[in-house]
Amino acid sequence: MTKAELHYEKMTKTPVARLIVTLGIPTTISMLITGIYNMADTYFVGELGESAQAATGILFTLQAIIQAVAFMLGHGSGSFVSKALADKNTEEATTYASTSFYVGIGAGAVLSTLGLLFLEPFMRLLGSTETILPHACDYGMWVLISCPFMIGSLVLNNNLRYEGKAFYAMFGLSTGGLLNILGDYIFVKRCGMGVYGAGLATAISQMVSFVILVLMYIFQAQSRLSLRAISRRFHIYKGILKVGFPSFVRQGLASLSGGLLNNLCKPFGDAAIAAMSVVNRYSGLLMCVGLGIGQGFQPVAAFNYQAKHYRRVKQGLLFTTWFGAAFVGILSIGGFLFAEEIVFMFQEAQEVVKIGAVALRAASVGLLFLPLSVPVNMLYQSIRKAGIATLLSLMRSGVILMPVLVIGAHFGGLFGIQIAQPLTDVITGLISLPFMLWFLRKTPDA
Repeated sequence: MTKAELHYEKMTKTPVARLIVTLGIPTTISMLITGIYNMADTYFVGELGESAQAATGILFTLQAIIQAVAFMLGHGSGSFVSKALADKNTEEATTYASTSFYVGIGAGAVLSTLGLLFLEPFMRLLGSTETILPHACDYGMWVLISCPFMIGSLVLNNNLRYEGKAFYAMFGLSTGGLLNILGDYIFVKRCGMGVYGAGLATAISQMVSFVILVLMYIFQAQSRLSLRAISRRFHIYKGILKVGFPSFVRQGLASLSGGLLNNLCKPFGDAAIAAMSVVNRYSGLLMCVGLGIGQGFQPVAAFNYQAKHYRRVKQGLLFTTWFGAAFVGILSIGGFLFAEEIVFMFQEAQEVVKIGAVALRAASVGLLFLPLSVPVNMLYQSIRKAGIATLLSLMRSGVILMPVLVIGAHFGGLFGIQIAQPLTDVITGLISLPFMLWFLRKTPDA
């Protein structure tokens, strides 16, 4: 058998649950390590004070902007790469992979240049106070310098996943993540470089990840990276952007919502921004672990839907939902019961602990509803139903969250801000359920 035939056999004949777990575990590990190094930033920088730690919340919003571009290109092209490989057309897969990769590098260079030219106003726009601003600029400079490498890495990571090469994608991101944790310890803890050192560690780790993922792609992927393969056809770009648009919406609105959250927290001081930063990072970590297995569902759904094995797609959706619900449920219990202790690990200031504990308990409840919404969103994006996927992305990331934040802050003050994201998760989960049931009932089994 050829490599393409072996891949087809694997994706269409391996039992669905085993295939999703096999593809999902490496991605979950890489997401977990990424989440841990984000928490490492929060931990080491937290020892420098409330304002320094609040800067990590500002930069979390900046990273969401960068990820919005990367995920749009990576998920958009990855879906077509999977489709092309299902049709055993490696030349078309190469066109989509190369186009998205080099466009991503170019977009990263533009974003990096503009961000560095207007660094201070950009950090203010994202919610920096006067006391947070110097720390945010120190960290943000390095994040922006590494922007092209970050986007390129995430594009390659997603295309490797859609090719069924999740282990190699994991290796690239995980190596960079572990290096970031080591860099935080050396630059922040041992060398006393403060937030500047945390940013430097992030930049170095992103560059190393980029080099490793390029090598993984060259030696392991079926598609290739070639400047000659960059498409000049409009429909290629249209397809990538259309299918990837839900990811752009999700991450882009997350950055807008993050900036809004930081600005709404300003009247309550740096402690409020720092507390919400800790809670959002920790919640993101739980989400990565609990729903990371769903990343294994995406290539399975994309490949089998194109191959018309619809029953396998439905089986994968149900497995991902139930698995995620069980895992997230267990993790949420720990977050609810030990909220004060978790926040205290990252910031000992009593005001931060007090604010963060309430927000974390609320977040633990909201996370229970994510397994109703996230797998459905992944499904519709993977089968190239971009309209529905975009609608579902709009809800959790902004269309529901931003009004809930504004209304909550107006009528409930700080408490309204603390419960805004969890309340949005509940609403989004309930709205997503009919879309899941519709697909299960209306899609034929064969």
